[in-house]
Amino acid sequence: MSEPRRVLIIGGGFAGLNAARSLAALPLSVTLVDRRNFHLFQPLLYQVATGGLSPGDISAPLRAVLRRHKNVQVLLGEATAIDPAAQTVTLGHGALLSFDYLILATGAANFYYGNDHWRTHAPGLKTLEDATEVRARILNAFEEAEKEADSARRKSWLRFVVVGAGPTGVELAGAIAEIANDTLRDDFRAIHPEESEILLLEGSDRVLPPFHPELSDKAERALLRIGVRSRTGVRVTAVDDSGVDIATPNGPQRIESRTIIWAAGIQTAPIAGLLAEASGARRDRGGRLHVEPDLSLRGHSNLFVLGDIAHLEQDGKPLPGTCPVAMQQGWYMSKAIAARLANRPAPPFRFHDKGTMATIGRHAAVADLGFVRFDGILAWLAWLFVHIAYLIGFRNRLLVLIQWGFQYLTFNRGARLITGSRD
Repeated sequence: MSEPRRVLIIGGGFAGLNAARSLAALPLSVTLVDRRNFHLFQPLLYQVATGGLSPGDISAPLRAVLRRHKNVQVLLGEATAIDPAAQTVTLGHGALLSFDYLILATGAANFYYGNDHWRTHAPGLKTLEDATEVRARILNAFEEAEKEADSARRKSWLRFVVVGAGPTGVELAGAIAEIANDTLRDDFRAIHPEESEILLLEGSDRVLPPFHPELSDKAERALLRIGVRSRTGVRVTAVDDSGVDIATPNGPQRIESRTIIWAAGIQTAPIAGLLAEASGARRDRGGRLHVEPDLSLRGHSNLFVLGDIAHLEQDGKPLPGTCPVAMQQGWYMSKAIAARLANRPAPPFRFHDKGTMATIGRHAAVADLGFVRFDGILAWLAWLFVHIAYLIGFRNRLLVLIQWGFQYLTFNRGARLITGSRD
């Protein structure tokens, strides 16, 4: 009896995890490699960053998720090299893994447009470490303002700047406003948290650029109601520990702020570049690899690229780097590889867009389902339901539901912890 074909998956995010689950039913030997031992539900990272949820609420151990799939092995490690000709992947500690089919689904990282030194002053929001660092900075800003006697310096501590008005930026700014207006309102004596200034900076002409202009306008009005002011058509030119410089239509300006959070751009993981060099794959301006309709690389039918690092056009437009796209691509892998095993062409991947949503705060959200667009409490409830449904594991769904219920009734956020070094 011949050995089963070996499938190596790099990355345990939405695409990689769902690929492993979909391939578990095929006669394959599947290995999933990730540098973390858990799957992270990134859409709710901002809730960890604002004290609404704990890290464990949105994480699930990969081994636990896949333990019932006996042909799937999980390895902890980081891929550092790929050799398509030899069909091997090298891990950081020197181990060499062989494959018949490779699925690269490593996701994306924060992008500072060539200014990586800004990261020190404006952390992004892609990992749990990012989220706990942002949480510490937000909460520490109120602590420092409470001690500050100088009014100008106190204002700089109570001014929060979020760079990037996509869904992450909008949701984060709205959550900070809820902290200031509700959660911390009565917790301090020398300051009034509800007087905090929250600025949302965006380079395009409106917030939520991927959404319909009507929803962008409604989102901006909802943000204004809770004290978030957006500034569109501006570009960040410098960031330091006391503020941010921006270019505006009226000339350069300086915003003094001690808490700056980056939600403006993403870039592909370095391993995607290594695969592009080794395979000759084309990359777009954002570094994503162009893939064929079956998500394979041209000229390499056994190399697949999924999620944030894949460039695939549908109806004349590139698919966005969102979790629904990644999840559907992961589940599609069983069709693609089953077709390879049967020596027949795989059906082209087709993303079924079920809509996009973004929440602004309590009872405030926007939703575009394609056939209908709406906002307000109905959109907010739909957002809650969808995110609960997408979470991995019954335990996490139950915990998040309980936390949200407690937060809704009490306006309290139970994970308001300042952790890490306070140098």
